[in-house]
Order: sequence, then structure tokens, then C-alpha cells
Amino acid sequence: MNKAVCFFLAAMIYMSGMVWGSSGADYPFQPVPFTAVKFTDQFWLSRMEVNRVSTIPFAFKMCEDTNRIENFKIAGKLSDKLWDGEFGFNDTDVYKVIEGASYSLMVKPDAKLDSYLDEVISYIAAAQEPDGYLYTAYTAKAREHKKNIACCYHKDRWDDLASAHELYNLGHMYEAAAAHYQATGKRSFLDIAIKSADLVVATFAAGKNEGVPGHEEIEIGLVKLYRATGDERYLQQSKWFLHQRGRYAGIRSDYSQSHKPLTEQTEAVGHAVRANYVYTAMADVAAITGDVDFVKAIDAIWQNVADKKLYITGGIGARHAGEAYGDNYELPNRSAYCETCAAIANVYWNQRMFLFHGDSRPIDIMERSLYNALLSGVSLDGMKFFYPNPLESVAGHERSPWFGCACCPSNICRFIASVPGYVYAVRDKAIYVNMYVDSESEIKLGDNAVNLRQVTRYPWEGRVELTVNPAASEKFAVNVRIPDWTGEFSSSALYTFIDKATQPVIIAVNGQEVAVEPLNGYVVLDRKWQSGDIVTIDLPMEVRRLICDERVVDNVGKMAIQRGPLVYCVEGADVEGGKVLNLLFDKDSPLEVSFSDELNGVVVISGTAFELHNKADGGKERVACRFRAIPYYAWAHRGKMPMAVWLPYKQEQVNAIAAPTIASRSKVSVSFLSNVGNTKAEFVNDQLVPRSSGDHEKGFLHFWPHKGTTEYVQYDFAAPASVSNVSVYWFDDTGRGECRIPSSWQVLYREGDEFKPVQNFSDYKVTKDDFDGVSFLPVQTDGLRLMITGQDNFSTGVHEFKVE
Repeated sequence: MNKAVCFFLAAMIYMSGMVWGSSGADYPFQPVPFTAVKFTDQFWLSRMEVNRVSTIPFAFKMCEDTNRIENFKIAGKLSDKLWDGEFGFNDTDVYKVIEGASYSLMVKPDAKLDSYLDEVISYIAAAQEPDGYLYTAYTAKAREHKKNIACCYHKDRWDDLASAHELYNLGHMYEAAAAHYQATGKRSFLDIAIKSADLVVATFAAGKNEGVPGHEEIEIGLVKLYRATGDERYLQQSKWFLHQRGRYAGIRSDYSQSHKPLTEQTEAVGHAVRANYVYTAMADVAAITGDVDFVKAIDAIWQNVADKKLYITGGIGARHAGEAYGDNYELPNRSAYCETCAAIANVYWNQRMFLFHGDSRPIDIMERSLYNALLSGVSLDGMKFFYPNPLESVAGHERSPWFGCACCPSNICRFIASVPGYVYAVRDKAIYVNMYVDSESEIKLGDNAVNLRQVTRYPWEGRVELTVNPAASEKFAVNVRIPDWTGEFSSSALYTFIDKATQPVIIAVNGQEVAVEPLNGYVVLDRKWQSGDIVTIDLPMEVRRLICDERVVDNVGKMAIQRGPLVYCVEGADVEGGKVLNLLFDKDSPLEVSFSDELNGVVVISGTAFELHNKADGGKERVACRFRAIPYYAWAHRGKMPMAVWLPYKQEQVNAIAAPTIASRSKVSVSFLSNVGNTKAEFVNDQLVPRSSGDHEKGFLHFWPHKGTTEYVQYDFAAPASVSNVSVYWFDDTGRGECRIPSSWQVLYREGDEFKPVQNFSDYKVTKDDFDGVSFLPVQTDGLRLMITGQDNFSTGVHEFKVE
């Protein structure tokens, strides 16, 4: 019986005993609120404090500096300026930072921050139109002076639901308003949200406007507003939007999960953030309304992601094009998108899947996302951010302080503040321990109150001491999660451990060992608890090497390293010689573990690898070198350098170091460098030959969105040379994007200050999936220019540009 069927049957057993609708039905397993869990550790507490004192104030400052807050004043006629920005959804960044600030206030009161929120909320109130409509770009008439506002092309309200983001904005506003009300008890923001939601309910219904949002989010926000107000109309509106998706003719695309009704979907497709937001909303609505068709669908989709579309870091979304899920087993590393927002959405969704089923596998995946793909998205000082989070880098990446589309920084603000809410859950007379964090918690369990104290250095050490202090001695269960990384099988069928677990999990209560026999991933400690009872949990943190399902072609012959919940990577700074992508690793060699004070303190893993060199006779030479691996979340903090998560242990998978060439020594310049996708000028002379023109793993240069234009790639040689041949491997992403092989090309050589055409002996062929070469009369020169003309209505690009 597969996972999806098991999940579905478990949900049906639960639902059969419930009365739905306004009865107060909800998830069978309830999360313990983050306000009841006080972190005292060094790992998460420090990040929450950085988020509070650095990230949130910085994000508010950026919202001011980029006029995101000013736009509310402009819409509310409190400012004479013109609406400013690239995106109609810029409003959401303000909402998300308010949400994060509200969570922060619940943990640590701050009168200055509270007052600042009041001021910003007053601007939002001014921007709201009398009937409740709220979208600053429209109200401030941005379209009249902004000709190219992405996601804001509509002339009238609601007339471009596919791209205008009006409803998406409102979803984040409802979430922020509910959080602010919960934090402060003030109704100022909540009343704005209610007025807006009343308009939505009155506007979108059968026989009226039957549209759905292009970008899902309002469905989550409406449920939160329902929980805050008890107004069931908001819950039903969320369900109506979900029901309409795939039925409304105006939006039909797998990009927005609207290619068919949600209840008929079994595979995760399209924009990964939108997808996981809608799966989260389906879970919320199903939990309260009892919609079994929603449960069946998200169970099947969850299994599809877990077993076919999940990165080992817990990241999701393989493709830059559409920021989207790829096909089954399409998990490239260098071109992986793995948007930070998608990792956050993956945590949301997987927690909901646990709350439905009480099974640890979604928590295993949640933890994988949380400690790896998500944390990679923010720098250690909380001031810089990744949008995509690739698993391999040739020339290195660096985080940015902000983006034109700033969804990831603002999402980080609201998420980090809420992490304590993922530690525990309860059901009836049982407490579920889902995360291990040094902390103290007050948990309501029926009529009893239970104080839990965790003492641990997790994720660096696997020993946890859990002191149970019930207010009244009582029989109940403490269910202790056994993480998948302690055993032989990952919660994702994609990944298999090479190293067998050699040490057992040990659990004891008051010094007496208990049998470790997990039920749905939890050891159930059901007994009468006395104040001061101590549970000790020893989770062996062995270094584990993993391999991947061979249907993931980019990982064949490679291994990854994991210790505890942390996935590791190798960066150039930690290898003798600074090479990473030219290393051969031994999957059986010993690895050493040590603690380093670098990177705010991390456990590093050390070993010996081999630098692989091409020999003149066609053979390979191995040169031993030492390496260290660091936690993936900590990469890109020491300058730009190569990095890899998946490490080759088969020689044919290694990019052996080639002898330097005229091309590889040259300085590269281009006519246009796109800021979209994984494109860099230096990829054209990195000597890495792609498998095909559509290979997204080997680096490439593209000129998108320039279409049908003539572009150039120029080499400035390290020294003058006589050359007579050029070969080019074209980039073409047919089926994924808008780059095609060019319509024509030409080689020019530099003579003095001019570039002149070479006298070619052969034709300029244009083909896919191989080098196109041209021979010409030898020229003595210090530079070449490759002139490339794209096909009409298409862009073009280059994988490799060789010179002889």
C-alpha cells in the first residue's frame, strides 16, 4: 500500500467521526502555538533575534526606500507623489513584514515597533477605497504614467485576474491582519481586512464574477481570517476559489495549477510557490469542511513531490522558466531554482500534511526544507538573501540585500519569527515532539497543563533531555519522533543511504531504556507522568552518504553527505587548490567530524578527494587533496567560489581539469548580459561540454529577453595568437523557454581598433546538440568577436565557444 493511500485512509478514519461546517472541526493534530514555546538554544534563538533586530527593521527600511509604503499614502491621497515600483504585488512586501513584526511582538514586546505598525496601518487604511477595495497600483492610477508595470496591466478592477495579483495581495494582507490582531488585540488592521473580504465575498460567486486568482494565496488568508473572526463566509469563499480553479475558463494553465480541477490533479506542476500555497489551502479547507476529495488530491500530489520532485536540501522547483516544478525526476543542480519562498511554502504544506495524518514523514521533509533550502535563503547576519538556491555553482553566487521582486526577504521576515510553532503538536491525550530545540514550553493538554523542557545542542549533537512537568500527575502519551536520517530509509524514495546506520536510537525514561518501536515514525511513551520525569533521547549523528534514484540523470555516479538534519556541500575555500567541480570522491573513505568556529560555529566534515587531470595521452591523473564540507545553509559567506552538494564518486562524472586554451585564458565580454536565469559570460569558456543544447546543468550564456537581435560574445586573448578555427555549441531550450539556435553567425577578428570578418573556408552551419565549427584563413590577432543573429521572435545563447 503506497503512502498516498495510507494517508487517505487515515484521513477518512478521522473524518468519519467528525461533524463538519460551523461545528468547529479542524485538524485532528493541533500545533502548539509558537507563543507557548520559548527557545533557549544558540541555533534558532540567535536567528530569531537577528530577524527581530536586523532583518525586520531592514525590510521596513527597504519598503520605505523603494516607496512600497509611500504607495499606500499616494493611494490614500496623503502624498502628492506618483505611484512607484515595478510590480503591482509590491504591497505584499509591506504586509508580510507587518506579519513578521507582529509575530516578533508576541515573543518580545516592543513599544516603538508597535507604534510604527500603527502608523503604517493608518496608511493602509487611507489607501482602502470606501467599498473595501485595496490595491495601490490601481487606486493610485499607476497605469496612467507607468507603461510597463509587471503584474498591473488591468484597466478596471478584477479584469486581469491572471496577472494583476489583486487577490494575491489580499491574501497576504489577511494573514498579516490576523497576526496583528493576535499580537496586539487591536482591530485597526483586522477591520481593514474584514471590509476587504466582505467585498470579495460579494464580488466572487456563481452568477457573478466566477474568476480565480492567478497567484494563489488568498485561499490561505481567508481561512486565517475565518479563524480570527469566526465568519464562515470567508471559509466558504476560500473553498469556492479552490473549487473554481481549473473550472474557470479565464485561467487555464498548469503554471497556475488551473489546467484541470484541483481534485483531479495528482502531480505537482507549475510555479512552485503558487502550487504549494494552493496545496496548503486545500489542506486547511479540507480540515475544517471535511472535503475528502481535497484530501485525496493533496495526498497523491504529496507523494509525487516526495518521491519524484524533492531536492535533497528540501528545495522544490527545478526550473528557472516559470519558477516551476519540472518533470518527474527532473532535478538539475547548477540550474536548480529552489526559490526561498518555495522552501517556506514547502514547510507550510508539510506541517499541514502532518496535522492531517499524524505521520512523521511530512515532518522529516519539513525538517529537511527548514534546515537546508530555507536557511540557505538568508545570510547569517540576516541582511542578504538568495532568491534561487542552486545545489552547484561554477563561479560562485552571492546573496543580495534586496530584489525588485522582494517576495523572499519579506517572506523570511514572517517565517523565522514563527519557527517555535513547528516544535510540538497535540491530539487528545498525546503530545507530539516534532522538532528538537533547546527550549521551554507550556502546553495545554485537555484540562491539564504540561511544562516541557528540552536540553540539547541539536542540530550539532543528537542527545536530547526532555523533562516532563505536568501540573497534575496524569496518564498521557509523549510521542517522540525518530528522524528518517537515523535509519535505513529516507522519507523520500529518491534518496538511499550508502552508509548503514551503525548506532541505534536509544530512549530512556528516568534512566530505564524503552523499546524503540516507532508507530508512524514516533515512539509512543504512554504512561502516568509525574513532575520531573526525564526522557533522554540519543539520536546517533553519524555521517551518512546518500545516492539518488538513477532516473535523476544529473546525480548518477554522485553522492551527497548528510549529518543529522543537515545536508553538506563543498566550497572552493575548503579544498586544497580551490577546485570543487574537478574532484573525484571515494564513497567508502573515512570522514572526520570536528567543530569549527567559522560561519557562526558549525560542524565540518573532512576527508580526502582526488583532483582529476587530463593527460596528454588521453588518460587521467589523480592528485590527492584534502577537503572539508560545511552545512549547505552556510555556503556563499566567504566570497564567490565554486560549490557542489552532489559529489562524483565515478570518474566519468568528473569534469577533469583540461589544459589551458586560448579561449579559457581569454577575457569574455558580451553585448548584453541578462539578469534572468542561471546565465554568465564566463560559462562560454569554462571548457565544460554539455550533453545537449538543452542541458541546463553545464553553464550557458543567453540573451533573453532580446529576440531576433544580433548580439556578440567577445574574447580578448591573454596574448596575441594565430588562430584558424572556431567551434560553438549553441544553447536551445525548446520546450522550456524562448531560446533557440540562431538563424546565422559570423566570426570577426580584431585588427587594430576594428573587428573584421574572417575569410572562412567552410560554411557557418547551425545545428543542435553538437559543436558547429568554421575554418578560416589563419589570422594573427589578440581578440575575436562572435556575432550571433537570433531567429525572429526568439532569443539565443551559447554553451561553449572554442578557438584553435
